[in-house]
Amino acid sequence: MKVRESIRQCLRDALADLGWQSEQVPLVLERPRDAAHGDMSTPVPMMVAKRLHANPIETAERIAAKLSFPAGMVDSVEVAKPGFVNFRFSWSPLRANLLEIVSEGDRYGSGDAGRNRRVLVEYVSANPTGPLVIVSARAGAVGSAIVNLLRFTGHDVEAEYYVNDYGGQVAALGESFRYRLRERFGMLEPGEQIGAYPGEYLRDIAAEVPEELARRLIERAGPEPSRFTVEKLLAGIEADLEAFGVKFDRQFRESSLHPSRVADALRTFVAKGITYERDGAVHFRSSELGDDKDRVLEKSGGDPTYFLSDIAYHQDKLERGFHRAIDLLGPDHHGHVARMKAAMSVLGAAGDWLEIIIIGWVRLMEGGRQASMSKRKGEFVTLRELIDDVGADVAKYFFLMRRANTPLDFDLTLARTQSDENPVFYVQYAHARISSVVRFAREKGYEYDPGRVNLDLLTDGHERELMVHLFYFANVVANSAESREPHRLTAYAQELATAFHQFYHECRIVSDDSALTSARLLLCDATRQVLKNTLTLLGVSAPTSM
Repeated sequence: MKVRESIRQCLRDALADLGWQSEQVPLVLERPRDAAHGDMSTPVPMMVAKRLHANPIETAERIAAKLSFPAGMVDSVEVAKPGFVNFRFSWSPLRANLLEIVSEGDRYGSGDAGRNRRVLVEYVSANPTGPLVIVSARAGAVGSAIVNLLRFTGHDVEAEYYVNDYGGQVAALGESFRYRLRERFGMLEPGEQIGAYPGEYLRDIAAEVPEELARRLIERAGPEPSRFTVEKLLAGIEADLEAFGVKFDRQFRESSLHPSRVADALRTFVAKGITYERDGAVHFRSSELGDDKDRVLEKSGGDPTYFLSDIAYHQDKLERGFHRAIDLLGPDHHGHVARMKAAMSVLGAAGDWLEIIIIGWVRLMEGGRQASMSKRKGEFVTLRELIDDVGADVAKYFFLMRRANTPLDFDLTLARTQSDENPVFYVQYAHARISSVVRFAREKGYEYDPGRVNLDLLTDGHERELMVHLFYFANVVANSAESREPHRLTAYAQELATAFHQFYHECRIVSDDSALTSARLLLCDATRQVLKNTLTLLGVSAPTSM
């Protein structure tokens, strides 16, 4: 049994000895903020004390007294305010963990917490009415990292992009595109306005259309120019996402829901007696289910609202058998959360079946001021422009450095810096530096057999600090996946890179002592592997040279 799981089992046993059920509290393990408090900590006593209305310190002391660890695993157990139990490991499990890392390689840190759990993650889903902008880019980075984390922890995950290719916005897009086509051929009436989508990007697309096709689209107002424009923009979105390293398993078209699936959803709600008519419109009594007001499902003219289409879409998700649906929505969708949860409860979904993560706003900053870097008259900044400026790795990492639902100031000046001041380069450089050290060692004739390395030679404090960071990786992965918080990985990557750089400067890796060299090379290889696994989960490359 791995040490982390062994500690969990010891906690379960201690709670059972005290007559408490471990299933009633999550067996959380954390890294203390202050290393002086130990290598690992648990707030379980505070959770138990809250349930029992007991004193947290006394509860922690009772749990600590009952803990019984295998010989050689833990050097000390301490109780700390306001109710933590802290552990300090012996050298043995830290050294053994190095062998586990090099043995498991790219799978080190993975788990099976999500075994037999199907999860659908829907993200980006930007309307195909223009290029992707930076808020959608942030959603792409966060959603992709969450998908990676869930897969790494054993979940059966599908990544989906919902294409809004139906309704008035699509028709308006088609008309704006026809305006650009007629503009190209000098066919505009005096004073004629473009309409809903005045962006220069439509002019760029119009310029590329073969003349025969362009004239046909001008003549055919209606669905054909709308479909053509949507498909062209969608192809551009797909290309930008591919350049960003974000991939989806499936696109789901809103148009596939109309009219039958949307009508079915409305009938379901009417049949359940949770609707009423007012002024010719059908309203959902969502205020009775936690929403701040009732919502319109069908307009007075008989057209479905976008909300009703979204209900039909989520009903389809439910019918596909997913155990959990995770939606990443833009910063202007806070009001959508309660109404969608209310709707899913009507459809019979469990209370936690739908999980909605709101992506915070992004401001591009340069020199302490908000930047305007658009090449299109300052309309907006696209994902492609950002990639061209700072690169996909840097953009993705910067988007992931803060909790997803908080506003983000994206520092362009720092992002363009190719030095260790840039957080991405700092972490990537640690990986590249290790690769360089290993190459140098091999050139000097140093190779090692993991089964024959004497890891007892690793006794320096900097070596121990690095090993503790490596040991904690699986815990960071598990917590990040469970909380849907990939920003924890960026914080971990910075700490691990710092621990390695300190070790590198204080401990000579390749020396005349071949046994110590082998031990330190194994430590380097384990560190390189964990850095790679961390960056891979974030969707960022791990270069071997820089």
